[in-house]
Formats: sequence, structure tokens, C-alpha cells
Amino acid sequence: MMVECPDLDAMSDFGARISAQIRPGDVVALTGGLGAGKTTLARAILAGLGHVGEVPSPTFTILETYDGPEMRVAAVHADFYRLDDPSEVRELGLEDYRQDAVLIAEWPDHAGGFDHLPECLGIRIEIVGQSVGGGRKAIVEAGTDWLGRLP
Repeated sequence: MMVECPDLDAMSDFGARISAQIRPGDVVALTGGLGAGKTTLARAILAGLGHVGEVPSPTFTILETYDGPEMRVAAVHADFYRLDDPSEVRELGLEDYRQDAVLIAEWPDHAGGFDHLPECLGIRIEIVGQSVGGGRKAIVEAGTDWLGRLP
């Protein structure tokens, strides 16, 4: 499935539609080049789950957790870009963070990937046109747990 996101409002709407379907234990795996819009979509998903306030990019912290009372589902926002080897994920204690939460993972391939999981919603974001400021398209691949609830 492909979703056109010609502007920031469309990306925010897409994130809201995803968040409406999220269940604890889900993984939203975001791929795409630098500047493609992975963090923008992650922020929109978190806002749709009820988070109010800033959402810093977890590029340096690797993991950020969101579990306040305003959240419909707790979330872990991860950016695995800086991992050198997928085995480093074990050192982060990711499985402990994922208990009863959704994982929103940027650069999931650096963590060994999640697309083999039935609860994974894989989204590849591509820039449309020549400029980073232009529109985006999102190519969505759903694990079996997502069938019937695709946004």
C-alpha cells in the first residue's frame, strides 16, 4: 500500500490514522534516507497516542519513552542509526521497554530488523521530487497482526 503525503499536514494525518490502530506490543518500523521524514511521522504518531509536548529525536539517546497518563498506549521511540551491530540492542534492554508499549523504530535495520514480526507495520518513506522540502510517499507493508486495521 502507498500513501501520498504531499505536505506536513498530510504526514500528521497519516500519523494520526496509524495511532488510532496501534495496540500494545506493536512495532512501527520507519525506514528511509536522512531527512525523509521518519521523525516527523514518529512525532505525529506519538501526538495521536496522546503525547503533548516536545518529542526530541532519539538519535543520541537511542531510546525515549512516553508513558504518561495522557497516553492511550505507552510508547518507546527508538533511533537505531548509531548502532554498529544489531547485538547492541540486547544491551539497551529493549524487550523490557516494549512491555505493554508500542515500539516506534527508526533505522530498524541497524537493530536487526522487525519485519519478520507479525505485529510489525513497516513504513518506508521516500522523498518525492528533488528537494527535501517536497512531498513524501510512504510505502506500507503490514505484518499479519496489522491486516484488517491498516491506516
